[in-house]
Amino acid sequence: MPLEPYSITAAARALRAGETSSVALIESAIAQADRHDSELGVYLARFDESARRQARRADAERARGLERGVLHGIPVAVKDTIAVADGDTTAQSVVHDRAWGAGRDAPVVARLREAGAIITGKTTTMEFACGVPDSTEPFPLPRNPWDPSRWAGGSSSGTASGIAAGLFPAGLGSDTAGSIRMPAAFCGVTGLLPTFGRVPKSGCVPLGYSVDRVGPLARTAADCAALLAVIAGPHPSDPDSAIAPADGRSINEFKAGPMLSGLRIGVVRQGHFPAGSDPGLGDVFDCAIGVFVSIGADVEEIVLPYLAETIMATFVIVTCEGLAYHRAVLADRWDDYFVASRGLLAKGALVSGADYVQAQRVRRVAQDAIGELFGRFDAVVCPTASVGAPRFDELVDATGFQDDAGLFGKLHTPYWNGLGNPVLALPMGLGATGLPLSLQIAGPAFGEAMILRIGDAFQQHTEWHRQLPPCYRRAAAV
Repeated sequence: MPLEPYSITAAARALRAGETSSVALIESAIAQADRHDSELGVYLARFDESARRQARRADAERARGLERGVLHGIPVAVKDTIAVADGDTTAQSVVHDRAWGAGRDAPVVARLREAGAIITGKTTTMEFACGVPDSTEPFPLPRNPWDPSRWAGGSSSGTASGIAAGLFPAGLGSDTAGSIRMPAAFCGVTGLLPTFGRVPKSGCVPLGYSVDRVGPLARTAADCAALLAVIAGPHPSDPDSAIAPADGRSINEFKAGPMLSGLRIGVVRQGHFPAGSDPGLGDVFDCAIGVFVSIGADVEEIVLPYLAETIMATFVIVTCEGLAYHRAVLADRWDDYFVASRGLLAKGALVSGADYVQAQRVRRVAQDAIGELFGRFDAVVCPTASVGAPRFDELVDATGFQDDAGLFGKLHTPYWNGLGNPVLALPMGLGATGLPLSLQIAGPAFGEAMILRIGDAFQQHTEWHRQLPPCYRRAAAV
């Protein structure tokens, strides 16, 4: 067992140098799943034999001199809201039609395969990518490798947990109100919410049609860049997928570098340190900002425009669009939905057409305001969440984003979903409870190359992305 979970870039270097093989990487991934999955609930379905066949093919291709790129022969897992030809897409629900997406790869999965990535299986989520875990339902509970009594976060739960525990180096998730960044934060890994339209979302079970995004999770910003370079780009099956504008930097222009000289970074505190925050959050955040200053960035305190209004508009849009997708089945099979997910979706019935239109108007005003802000700043940084991963017994009925007294009042992700901007979440330290805390780096539309560069520079000067959860440290010591 390696002393630390491997990254895509490290594994790719080892493959090119002949120091390992794709078969060895897959066998390690399978062994890690055998060791930890029963405790952590990472997978809903494993494709062990298919992965072994793909690994043998990757090694044979490499032996012939065929190189498909940095992902060639690398294990990658996929959230079970995204269609993969190898198995069902359940969306972790007894309600979901198993024929949906059957035998087909979503465009993002097809692109991963073309790049040589090996799909290891489908990872756990929340029912239809919303709500909270429900132990009464016939699916694994996605537990946190840092403390299995705690949640891995949602809804890209198993992907983040599996990366942290070393079951695979990277995977795909989706994000409608924080579903990539929340589990990345709670599990101490890195996750990227791309610009709306940068990555095709067709083949992903919808929650909010105008808000959903598909993106990568991995150990590092550089790894997220490698994945995004493969899955990004328009696809005819998704009318919202877009060609980056001429002034939008190509993701292939991402360049690693240790310094950020002259970059302007806005620092957000207001609204991000509510009552009940982790007692260590302030010091951890201050230290993170100090890293940016030490490597040349100019920082300035700012206030996000229309923060409360944009979060509420996002909530209105998601519940309304979610109900539009589920309305007929929800009415017919109410009792078969999880309590939390049906509660969230049913709130869409309380939204009038006028409310929905007004929420979209608020969204437009906020987008204009944030566009002006990014005319003055290259990036904006703030905490991803004010707390570490909660225990399962602390999760009650989290069916909205306005529960200020509960968990969702301490998550700072939905604002950016409504705006459409790209956001990178990455570990910035450990809180007072010893659990990971996370930093968000947001950029202008189609500004992924910039925020990935900033995230990579931060990770070149910190070690938080290399911190190992206890389950991995115990196994590595055996």
